[in-house]
Amino acid sequence: MKRHISKVLAGGAIVALALTGCGSGSPSGSGGSPAGSGAAKEGLTDVTVGILSIAPSAAVQYGIDEGIFEKHGLNVELQTGQGGAAMLPAVSTGTMNFAVGNPLSVMTAVDKGLDMKIVSGYSASHAEGEDANGVVARKDSGIENFADLEGKTTSVNAVKTQGDLTIMESAEIDGGDPSALKFNEMPFPDMEAQLERGNTDAIWIPEPFLSRALANDEYKLVGYPNQKAIPGMPTMVTFTSGGFAEENPEIVADFKAAVTETLAAAEEDPDAVRAILPEFMGMDAAVAEKLKMEAFNGEVPAEQLQKMGELMLKYEFVDKAPDVAAMTVQ
Repeated sequence: MKRHISKVLAGGAIVALALTGCGSGSPSGSGGSPAGSGAAKEGLTDVTVGILSIAPSAAVQYGIDEGIFEKHGLNVELQTGQGGAAMLPAVSTGTMNFAVGNPLSVMTAVDKGLDMKIVSGYSASHAEGEDANGVVARKDSGIENFADLEGKTTSVNAVKTQGDLTIMESAEIDGGDPSALKFNEMPFPDMEAQLERGNTDAIWIPEPFLSRALANDEYKLVGYPNQKAIPGMPTMVTFTSGGFAEENPEIVADFKAAVTETLAAAEEDPDAVRAILPEFMGMDAAVAEKLKMEAFNGEVPAEQLQKMGELMLKYEFVDKAPDVAAMTVQ
């Protein structure tokens, strides 16, 4: 299937829309033909899927290339968003029919009143062994575990997300005071240089930045906070609007089946997903070949999501405990 990728505006204005939308009721997705769909194919339903420009998103492209979505009656157009929270209003208004993003953002949006539904699982951190993201510090920093981050500044890509949530919980597990941790926001590509200059004490980074940093003899791995906080913690799910799910149950069922089949195949053959990365996101082929991939699984990880929701309430990311079952397409 031909690859279709278009850019959507997802800067400050759309983030603001997400925040105001979350606080002002429950707008629903629209039915009918999605905006910006690719060339129509006879007998197929056009759907627009929002993705992030990160390595795990390549699994969707893999499913398109392998004809899995077409097998389930879907002609998929991909739209690249700037962040998980930025895609929420696009899904809510029907600009995107589905999106792949951070479940924490989805649960936060639901807490603020946005009508979102989780359709399927997608990716997760590894429950043991090497993980796809971790916290790195200088070897001479005196930081040996997460509790040692007390009074220190840890850089994350955004606050009130999985980074600071799991690091705070990991610090408490290690005997520290999570309220004594400090965080600042920084783009992943800038983190290693700022750590080297002493402008931050620790950095939370995913692949491929993690492997590159740990190749430097001056740095060390503090630990994998996702593993410590919630083993097998989900990092992405697929979601749609409540309105679209209600109006188009057959399309949602076909999409869920296609995603589940795609992710099972991607988990069986991660090298095939890695092979897509150089064209998909301009990654160096040598880096792509050795990249640590997250675990792919289309089943909704309800238990882990519920634990995540409990941590979100504990650290006051949300006002009430998320009802995972109620926000999941049944």
